[in-house]
Amino acid sequence: MSRRETVVDDALSRSIDTIAETCIAVRLRLVNRVVTTIYDDALRPLGLKVSQLNILIVTAKLGLARPAQVCDILQLEASTLSRNVKPLQANGWLEVVPHADARAQPFRLTPRGQRLIEKAVPAWEAAQRQATALLGDKGIGMLDRAARKLRQSRPGPGAHRQGQARSS
Repeated sequence: MSRRETVVDDALSRSIDTIAETCIAVRLRLVNRVVTTIYDDALRPLGLKVSQLNILIVTAKLGLARPAQVCDILQLEASTLSRNVKPLQANGWLEVVPHADARAQPFRLTPRGQRLIEKAVPAWEAAQRQATALLGDKGIGMLDRAARKLRQSRPGPGAHRQGQARSS
């Protein structure tokens, strides 16, 4: 092996070590997977995932939820929202509300969906306690500050691909 190849290999090795040890995206994904699993495990007996519960909660708060609103609030792609809403509708927890613009397809929580949320509260509270214990007060505080900062200047879903940021 030539000297030049060794230098490149050493430099690449250092870069690999740096990425492996410091990549923010990898660490965030790890935290996300672990915390999501806590909530999903708690909600599983109800046939629900935390991502679906979030949609139900946003819908309950909005009353009549337009897909674009929900996507904006939860920072979801339209296809992700659609994929998550289908089982919620199939289970009778959400219903589509007829609208003049068929593309809008607003939806609302059904009485059955409201009862599901009521049943989900104790499971959510248990998961919340478990996640809080795992992350600690300091971790929760940092998470809160980061979320606030991101809400103030976040791009809309897909904006990075479109080359435009959403105005707040």
